[in-house]
Amino acid sequence: MQLPKSRAALARIEPYIPGKPIAEVQEELGLTDVIKMASNENPLGPSPKAVLAMQETLGAAHIYPDGAARALRQAIATHWHVLPEQVIVGNGSDEVLLLLATTYLEPSDAIMYGTPTFSEYAYAARVLGAKEIAVPLKDETFDLDAMLAAITPNTKLVFICNPNNPTGTYVNADAAQRFLDGVPPGVLVVFDEAYVEYADAPDFPDVLGLLAQGYPVATVRTFSKIYGLAGLRVGYLIGPEAVVADLHRIKQPFNVNAPAQAAAIAALEDQEHVEKSRRMNQAGKAQLYAIFDELGLRCWPSQSNFIFVDVGRPSQPVYEAVLQQGIILRSGAAFNRPNALRVTIGQEHENQRLGTVLKQVLQNLH
Repeated sequence: MQLPKSRAALARIEPYIPGKPIAEVQEELGLTDVIKMASNENPLGPSPKAVLAMQETLGAAHIYPDGAARALRQAIATHWHVLPEQVIVGNGSDEVLLLLATTYLEPSDAIMYGTPTFSEYAYAARVLGAKEIAVPLKDETFDLDAMLAAITPNTKLVFICNPNNPTGTYVNADAAQRFLDGVPPGVLVVFDEAYVEYADAPDFPDVLGLLAQGYPVATVRTFSKIYGLAGLRVGYLIGPEAVVADLHRIKQPFNVNAPAQAAAIAALEDQEHVEKSRRMNQAGKAQLYAIFDELGLRCWPSQSNFIFVDVGRPSQPVYEAVLQQGIILRSGAAFNRPNALRVTIGQEHENQRLGTVLKQVLQNLH
């Protein structure tokens, strides 16, 4: 059987490997009590109001969803005080990132990002056969001065993950402003703010304010993190109207299903659940900081719902030993940080269990 030859761009693409699902670990290791602290999900789950809103749509599952997601876009616009014409929603923020690449990149064009960071920026460029400019982090934070110096005439998109995944670090408002003031015309700066609702630094950038001032910026956000809707896949972009109009030209007609749209609207309205999630995260972060400090492990201050921790040795054996005890973490090997682990902040009892297990594992591996 002779099949068509795949595009040359595929040679640069490695399939995304997510954190292990709970069911897989239970089956592989014969465990029943498994907790997942690997994928930065909200351990409180979604708002009950979002679950109810989703359930109420199921009787109309035979009808296509609103392809323009008008009610959801209006809800997002109202919440963030922007125009609906500045909003596009996607099947997770991953789709929004790919829409940006598909809209703007030719093979001769380039994108820029810091490294390590979220792998979907590189993936989006590679799908289009475009070039990548990867600038190493400085102190595990985006080095915006180095990135500004590395911009070329072919650079069209700059991705700034803020807070950054996997490090949890952030660029502050002054650094972001200086960067934007130096960016040449014809470059769109995309702030991936998947974890922005968790950020509490007083000098965290106001990207929507920068957008209102006319800077060439966009923010990509998600309902997968603090809103607890990762399984429904709803992300969105807020940006210049011209950018959003172009993205709508190539967006799939029914990319976000009806239950997901309804759940996202209800989740956005339930800010009490958001605040509860935020308080739990702050308490859990302090708890894990104390645990890591007691174990003599270095971690980076986090503005997100996860902590990047250096275990002082190759982390893969630590990851595997912790996994044997029913706790799923994220090994730093995926981020070219072989001594690190990314740990999602859990509920109090989950954090405590991790601390107990990690202490035993580190002692046994000495």
